[in-house]
Amino acid sequence: MRTHQALAERTLERVLPAAELAPARLHQAMRYAVIGGGKRVRPLLAFAAGALVGAPLERVAMAGAAVELIHAYSLVHDDMPCMDDDTLRRGKPTVHVEYDEATALLVGDALQSLAFHVLAEQPLADDPAVQVEMLRLLAHAAGSRGMAGGQAIDLAAVGRTLDLGELEFMHIHKTGALIRCATLLGALCGRALTEAERSGLDRFARSIGLAFQVVDDLLDAEASTATLGKTAGKDAQANKPTYVTVLGARAAKEWARELRAQADAALVPLGPAAVRLGQLADFIVKREF
Repeated sequence: MRTHQALAERTLERVLPAAELAPARLHQAMRYAVIGGGKRVRPLLAFAAGALVGAPLERVAMAGAAVELIHAYSLVHDDMPCMDDDTLRRGKPTVHVEYDEATALLVGDALQSLAFHVLAEQPLADDPAVQVEMLRLLAHAAGSRGMAGGQAIDLAAVGRTLDLGELEFMHIHKTGALIRCATLLGALCGRALTEAERSGLDRFARSIGLAFQVVDDLLDAEASTATLGKTAGKDAQANKPTYVTVLGARAAKEWARELRAQADAALVPLGPAAVRLGQLADFIVKREF
């Protein structure tokens, strides 16, 4: 995992514009938002899925970087005063605090554009049609029927009581869409997937994407700001519906374990080559709670 995290970091450093390149302040802020933070879960999922199909590491690194750039842009915008209005991310001031709101807005815009540039710039699949499919998957995952749509639902849900189905619908889009996309993009960098393999990967990614959010909600409720690297208890302060408020902490932990079991079951037909995906599922679910 450390090897792949380091490769993901080097790839991001390489694809981001140099800090001294004009407009220098924007490029410095883009690098500030991306470099040296986070566990790189999405690139790790891409690497693990790529291992299933013998994908070259350099291809997967680029695909994983594209997804991570989208994720980073979403965090920059999510932290802004018009959204969650947070001042701490990954243990340091958020971009709009360190720079200013206008720069933060442009950083998010530029990171999103850069993600598609990275995904389109060089051959990542043997068949060009597959690479076009990769671009389509990322666009769908980032847009109104994916992450952006999930964020819109999240904002509209503040102060409301949601049932479990409504909460899952929100997070399948807000959090799960990019996790599913990262997994599929990694797999598309290698040999052609069988229908059964793609179906198994999709079921795995859906389950582990939801589990990721359940654990995030638990950590927000139970962990400290120092541990999280962001403001703890922010969801409760904002009166947001979470898995903890809907289910309670104990039931939320059980639901995370159940989702982990569903992810594990989805990997069984994929055989021993899916071992890294299973290990990452453990890593995602067992984060500190």
